Parts: sequence; C-alpha cells; structure tokens
Amino acid sequence: MSETIYLNGKLIPKTEAAISPEDRGFNFADGIYEVIKYYEGKPFRYADHMERLKRSLREIRIDFNGFNQLETVFQSLLEQNGLASQEAGIYLQITRGSRTRIHHFPENMNPTIYATAFPFASKWDQLENGVKVITTEDIRWLRCDIKSISLLPNVLAAENAHEQDAVEAIFIRNGIITEGSHSSFMAVKDGVVYTHPDSNLILPGITKKVVMEICRANGIPVIEEGILSSELAGMDEMMIVGTGSEVSPVVKIDETPVGNGQPGSVYPFHSGEIL
Repeated sequence: MSETIYLNGKLIPKTEAAISPEDRGFNFADGIYEVIKYYEGKPFRYADHMERLKRSLREIRIDFNGFNQLETVFQSLLEQNGLASQEAGIYLQITRGSRTRIHHFPENMNPTIYATAFPFASKWDQLENGVKVITTEDIRWLRCDIKSISLLPNVLAAENAHEQDAVEAIFIRNGIITEGSHSSFMAVKDGVVYTHPDSNLILPGITKKVVMEICRANGIPVIEEGILSSELAGMDEMMIVGTGSEVSPVVKIDETPVGNGQPGSVYPFHSGEIL
C-alpha cells in the first residue's frame, strides 16, 4: 500500500506526487520546514511549532494563510498511514513555489506545501544511557533562527559525527557553543543549567523551552548564556534536546567522558519528566 502524503491541497499517494524542477526550494533552498512529534495521536507543543513556523515564513517573506487547515491535514496523514496510535512525526515543508529561475522573488507566487507522516519512536537506550557527541566549527550562515531547508552545513556536521560513532555534532562559533546540527545544547555546572540565549545564531528550540520550564518549576536555576568551549571540560552534565533527541544526556564529548560518564542528577529523566 502506497504511503499517503499531502501536496498543495490534496492527500495523494506518494507515488503520484510531482513537484516542478523549477520549484525554488529545489533551485535555491528557498523555503522553511517544521517537524512535529505526535504521541498516540496527540501533538507535542503544537502551538509553539506553529508560532515558529509563522515566524520563519515572515522572515523570508513567504505568504501562506493556510494555518487553520494544517492540524486537520496532519491528523489525516497519521490516520491514513496507520500512525494515529503510536509515536509518529509530521514533516512540513513550505517553499516559495515554482517559476522560471531568477534570483529575486518573482511576483504572484503560490507556495508549494508538502507534508508527510512517519514513524518516530523514542530512542530509549539513548534517553536512559546517554550519547556521544563531537564538537565542530560553526560555519553556517548568520540567520540560524530561521528554520530553513538550506541544511548542507548541518548535514556535513551530522555526517562527521556519524563517522565518529556519535549521534550529534555540537557547533562552536568564535569559541562559544551555539547548538547541535539538529538539536539544542544544554550543560550543567554546580546545579545551574546553561544554554545559549535565543538569537540569530541558533534556532529557538521548543524542547529547550520546555526543559527550561521544567527546571524552573523544580527550582533549578537556568542561565541563558553562551558557554565557552574552553569550559566544556569542567561541566558536570550535558544534554542535547530537540523534537527527535527529546532530552538525551551527553556522556561523552570528543572522546572525553562528561562528569562520571553517566547521566547526571539534573537530567529530567530522574524526576520522571522525560519528554
């Protein structure tokens, strides 16, 4: 049975989907995306994802007015693909649309809207036992706050991590930790949680926002401040957090154990708050 996807207003078999080679997403990576996780048919922080989506669209000036229909579309995708009762993800991509290739924005464009549902189970071994990450130079552009489909630097960093048996690459820009190739980064020192403040240098992480809410509700101080790469070795705990990573403790970074090499005491799993 063919997978069902959503394309420009219609639910269709994936085998019937067609997008013009002149689509600006294909030619210029001129578009944005979101990934939402569903737990037994219920979306996690749906409103936050929609707000981030709207912001990214505004920042690159794509005119899209179909937000009210998206939740119904996503639910239909889950149901038609047999994913409504399990952990699943929705991938949504919106590009500026198709027109003869020119660099400036063509007039009267109709965005290309694509969405698909996929199995998205939690990685419990990573959540319980921790992960290895590496560090790498942050060579990305200066608008990392936009959830752009232009992800080649992220892909190259993630591949570098994969080749070193790590699950994530942590970016360093001018000696300061920014974020991971597909996650936010948090570290703990003396019971205080540190993470890079929202700015043009990082994506505003929804899971990171939730973790900060959990920390503050439990009396754990959070400081939004760039962590110097030279201070990493002295951190007691580290975590990568995101829609796919959920909240994964980092137990090794660049072949060096973090703390005692085990998930630390601030890690939310210990208080039953794991996402």
